Amino acid sequence: MPFEKGQSGNPNGRPKGVRDKRTAARELLEPHIPDLVQKAVDMALQGDTAALRICIDRCIPALKTVEQTVEVELTPNGEPREMSGRILNRMYHGEIDPETAQKMINAIARKISIDELAELYERLELLERQWSKAS
Repeated sequence: MPFEKGQSGNPNGRPKGVRDKRTAARELLEPHIPDLVQKAVDMALQGDTAALRICIDRCIPALKTVEQTVEVELTPNGEPREMSGRILNRMYHGEIDPETAQKMINAIARKISIDELAELYERLELLERQWSKAS
């Protein structure tokens, strides 16, 4: 029986009472957590790099970027190269982090695309009006 678009292969979902395999595995490991953690620490201290990575990843979480508010003079009809140049210049001088600069430049690019689409739409409407008057 082929899969039909828009219909679930299991419309009733998982039957009640059936546990997720991950939950079952977690429950099996739970009483042994202190021993397993100690074993990972011991292996890391003996030079096991995989165990060391696990320990470090759990103790020192990865750095996440912090959202920052940035004021950049963006003129409404400004030249996109000029606007993105200002952003890159501020990034170069350490005033804006690279991720924020990338987001801002992407936003400028999206805005330009939207403006171009709006202009094309307006021009198309004008041509249609002219065409209908000529007919």
